[in-house]
Parts: sequence; C-alpha cells; structure tokens
Amino acid sequence: MTPPFKPIMMIVTGQSGSGKSIALAALEDAGFYCIDNLPPELLDSLLAVHQHNPLGEHGIAISIDARSPEAAILSLPARITEIKARYPHWQVQSLFLQAAQERLVARFSETRRRHPLSSRADTLIDAIEHEARLLVPLREQADWLIDTSHTTLHQFREDLHRRVLARTQSGPALLLQSFGFKHGLPLDSDFVLDVRHLPNPHWLPDLRPQTGRDVAIIDYLEQHPVTHETRQQLRQFLTAMLGQQTRTDRSYITCSIGCTGGRHRSVYLVEHLFRDLQPRFPHLQLRHRDLHLESLSS
Repeated sequence: MTPPFKPIMMIVTGQSGSGKSIALAALEDAGFYCIDNLPPELLDSLLAVHQHNPLGEHGIAISIDARSPEAAILSLPARITEIKARYPHWQVQSLFLQAAQERLVARFSETRRRHPLSSRADTLIDAIEHEARLLVPLREQADWLIDTSHTTLHQFREDLHRRVLARTQSGPALLLQSFGFKHGLPLDSDFVLDVRHLPNPHWLPDLRPQTGRDVAIIDYLEQHPVTHETRQQLRQFLTAMLGQQTRTDRSYITCSIGCTGGRHRSVYLVEHLFRDLQPRFPHLQLRHRDLHLESLSS
C-alpha cells in the first residue's frame, strides 16, 4: 500500500553568499512554491494557508537569512522543532549552506554586493564571522548540510538534486566523494580519509594530464601492492561504518577521500570503492569535487 503523500516544507538557511538564491531557484524548478527571506514568525501562517490552498506541487521552500532580525534567527531552531511536532503530516526539513571564508570574501568582491550584516561590523570579514557565529544553532540542527566552497553553479544544482530532491529511500543519503587537499577540506564531511601515501602519477609526464578514471592511471596504480591493500582496508572500514550509520536517524552521511590535487589517486579509489559498495548500499552516490579544476597536481 502506498503511504500517504506528505508535503515538504524546506527551510533554506546558511551563510550569505553560499548559494541560497541558487538553491531556491532549483527548488522552484522542481515544483516547490518558493519564498525568499520570509520572516520566521510567519512559518505557521504559511502552513495554514497551504492547508486550505496548496501552493506547490511538492510543498514549500523558504529562504531565511541574516536579513531577518537577530532575535528571530536565534529563535528559529526552537520554532522549527515546534513546527515539526505540530504538523506531523508535513515533512519539515532544513537545508544549511556554507562556504569557506575566503570564498565568501571573493564572491562579495566579485558581485560588489554588501553583506547583510555590514552595518553591524567594521569589515566584510567581521560581518562574515559574526554571521557564522549567529548561525551555529541552525547549522547543528540542519537535516542537510552542503558546502559550496569549491562547486560550480552546475555542480551545486546537480548536488542539490541528487542529495536532497531525489531522495526517496528510507535511511540516510550516502555520498562518497574525492577531493584534493590543496583545494581545502570538504567542510560537510563526516569522514575524511587521506590516500596521499599511494604512488603519485603526477610525477610521470605522460600520466599527469589524465585522471583516475583513465586506463593508464588505473594500470599504473594497480602495479603497486599498496593500492590493493588500501582499497581492501577502506572497503572493510566503509562497509562497517556505513552499515552502522544507516541504522541511525541521520539524514545524510558524507565520506571524503583525498589526495593532493583530487585528480588521480582519490578519483581512482572513489570510483572503485563506489562499485565495491553499491551492491550493499544501492543509494550510495558518487562525486568528484575537484576533478573539474584545471590543476594537474595529484
């Protein structure tokens, strides 16, 4: 028997400049009725309106950010908890977006927009840091956490669809991703694994332009016993850890595997571990965070 449809209220929060407007546009394209910067006090009223006159195909998406009064933001986590209890026939979920401070500074410089908290701080960095402290309770409560520091517009929309919009299975969404340490740690990771001890194809000129998906890189890495040992050890670790985590109430679990540049070794391992683990975890998702970058270090 098909369970009754439960509309979704998606509350989008996060740091200014992290991509909330992009997320809201993607949600609107997916059939949500979207509202930008709704005062938190009106969340209950919005649900009441929707009950009598449904607004969107899948539900409602609301962006709430630092433009709201500080007291309203501080009270939002408790308000979300109350709404979840009061409206059990709704799927009330929160999505938190964040990015590294240097990326936020660059984005505000590129767009020449003022930070919403500029009037309360001496510099842009002060405003970013003040906002980050203000949003800590929302970040900790979020059902979904996405770091947009190193993603393109296309990648972010794709990531949002794969990890949030397309999720229909029970249990947490699982993401296995490669990255390069030289480009910064993925801030939304639950596990970070370092494979820089593997032989580095970067130092061979013929192999440098290729990636961990290419046959030449695969053949090179698999010539070395340490590659097979590492793959087996990681497969055993992830099988055990993911198996335990899927029995929790977590909404998402992200495991990040890094080499120097995120182009060769980590890509190879993520591709092969994905194939190893997918039979047991059919909803496992794969992502190469830094493979699109022009840097050829790995």
